[in-house]
Amino acid sequence: MDFVVQLTINSIIAGSIYTLMALGFNLTYGATKFFNLAHGVMATIAGYTVFYFSSQPLYISIPAGIFAAGLVGYVLDRTIYSPLRKRKASNMVLLVASLGVFTALESLIALKFSSQHQSLPEIFASVPTFNLFGGSFTAIHLLIVASAAVCALGLHALLKYTLFGKAINAVSDDEEVSKIVGINTNRLMGQVFFVGSAIAGVAGILVGFDTVIIPIMGMPLLLKGIIAAIIGGLGSLWGGVLGAFLLGFVENFGIWHISGEWKDVIAFGLLILFLIFRPQGILKKS
Repeated sequence: MDFVVQLTINSIIAGSIYTLMALGFNLTYGATKFFNLAHGVMATIAGYTVFYFSSQPLYISIPAGIFAAGLVGYVLDRTIYSPLRKRKASNMVLLVASLGVFTALESLIALKFSSQHQSLPEIFASVPTFNLFGGSFTAIHLLIVASAAVCALGLHALLKYTLFGKAINAVSDDEEVSKIVGINTNRLMGQVFFVGSAIAGVAGILVGFDTVIIPIMGMPLLLKGIIAAIIGGLGSLWGGVLGAFLLGFVENFGIWHISGEWKDVIAFGLLILFLIFRPQGILKKS
């Protein structure tokens, strides 16, 4: 029984991290309709920004990391994706460009900080461990779950109750009509990339506090975020959340009696099943 509780706790923690990655990915996909593979390296940038400013208080280094991820996402859109969109580049061209960006930024981070893993400053003076029905978790795990909830609810409020959010929804539904009614879609895309990249940055920082940071950390986070977004429903905020937690539970309970090395096999197996039997995902974007 204790083992089941621990697996449940692990699933919730993993689902929360995947939620943060899926939220930003779904936001940018909903507006641009292309798979931004550079999304994963935004998590890495945020983590290493916190590491770079490790001599500063956390109330400075953490916002700096989130802002750095958002800023890089914004700059990439202004300098690479936006010019390609103006030239009517296909989504495949944009995807390849984002892969090139991902590889280049990941390599630059490795050159600057080395390819070895690094530890972030302690976020708590001492990390307390809690026990619940035989399962254990730390204060950092609570912070991960709380951050995912805050980001999901905050993004929901942003999209539903602000003019900015309504403009994003309009562009997501029909970009050409949005231009006709006066929405500056070009500027809006940059803002979308900023917000989406910043959310990915939150994920990278939290992973760093929980474990370590390493230049190649962006790819596994990206893949799990994309899988969560696809099985939940591409472009759907709450679909991505559902997909993230479904993935977290299936992964963790799937390795109950086998090696943890099978996690990725289980994750991609789940993706394949959804692509075959429910390609629109759990919640189809309305």
